[in-house]
Amino acid sequence: MSNNFLTPNQQKIKRKNIIILCTIAVLILITFVISMNTGVIKLTPMEVIRTLFGQGTAEQHLILFEFRLPRIVIAVLVGMGLAVSGAVLQGISRNALADPGILGINAGAGLAVMLFISFFPTTKAAPVFLLPVLAFVGSGLTAIVIYTLSYKRHEGITPMRLILTGVAVAAGISSAMIVLTLRLTPENYQFVATWLAGSIWGSNWRFVLSLLPWLIVLLPFVYSKSRVLNVLNLGELTAVGLGASIEKERRWLLAASVGLAGASVSVSGGIGFVGLVAPHLARQLVGAKHQFLLPASALLGGLLVLMADTIGRSILEPSEIPAGIVVAVLGAPYFLYLLARLKE
Repeated sequence: MSNNFLTPNQQKIKRKNIIILCTIAVLILITFVISMNTGVIKLTPMEVIRTLFGQGTAEQHLILFEFRLPRIVIAVLVGMGLAVSGAVLQGISRNALADPGILGINAGAGLAVMLFISFFPTTKAAPVFLLPVLAFVGSGLTAIVIYTLSYKRHEGITPMRLILTGVAVAAGISSAMIVLTLRLTPENYQFVATWLAGSIWGSNWRFVLSLLPWLIVLLPFVYSKSRVLNVLNLGELTAVGLGASIEKERRWLLAASVGLAGASVSVSGGIGFVGLVAPHLARQLVGAKHQFLLPASALLGGLLVLMADTIGRSILEPSEIPAGIVVAVLGAPYFLYLLARLKE
C-alpha cells in the first residue's frame, strides 16, 4: 500500500517497524563480525579485515574463508528458514505454539537425512545437494501424517489437537531414529549424535549452495502470501467471507513451510524452538501484520542461531556446544511460559 493511502498513525507505525528491522540487521552484522573473530585460533579484527581484502596469510585465509564464513552464513540462513517456517505454521493454524520442531516436521526431515547417511557418504558433491530434497520429502510426509491425524470433519484442525498429534508423531520418529542408530558405523553414529544435538555441521560453501536456492525461491513466495496469512488469522469463517480459498492457500503455505524447515534442518541438524521464539519476539516488536512479521522473524531467527553458534564455539574452547543446545536453553523456558499463558 502506498504511503499516500496510509493514515498518519499507520505511517508512524511503518517507520517504526522499518527502524526495528534495520536495528536487527545491524545486530546481525555486529554478531557476524564477532563470530569471525571467535574460534580456537584467534584472529584480531585487523587480521580479519586484511584477510577479507586478500592481504592475510594462507593460514588466515583458510580459517576465515573455508571454515568460519561458510558456517556463519549457514547459521544465518538456517535461522531465517526455521523462523519463517514457524511464523507460517502459526499463521495457518492460528496456533501460538506451532513450530516445525515441536510439531515433528524437523524430526521427519532428520529421519530422512539419517536414512541417507546410513547408506551414502556426505562428503561428495552430489549427496550434499540431495540432502535438502530428501529432508523435504521426509518433512513433507511427516506433515501430511500430522495434518491427516489432526483433521476432523466439520471441525477442521484445532490448535491443541495439532500440537498433541505433532508431539506424538515426533516421539515416534525419534524412537525409530534411536533404533536405526544400532546399525550405524561408529563414524556415522558420531555424526548422527552431533546432528541430533543441532550442530552447524555443514560448514563449507557446498552446503551454502545446497540451501540457498530453497530460501531464494520459498522466502519471496511466502512473503507474497502475507495478505493471505493476515486474512487466515481472522478465522476461517471471516476468511471465506473475504473470498479466500482456505484449504488451497493452507496447503501451499504448509508446503512452503515444510520446504524451509526441511532444507534448513538438512544442513544444521535438529535445532528446535527457533520457529517458536523468533516469530513471537517479532510479533511483540512489529505487530501481527505479516508484511512486517515475516521479515522481522527471518532477521531474528538468523540473529538467534548465529548468536547461539558463536556462544557455543566460544564458551568452552576448544570444545564446542552445539547451537541447538544453546537455543534450547533459551527456547524451552519460553515454550513453558507460552504454554502457561495459554492455560490462563
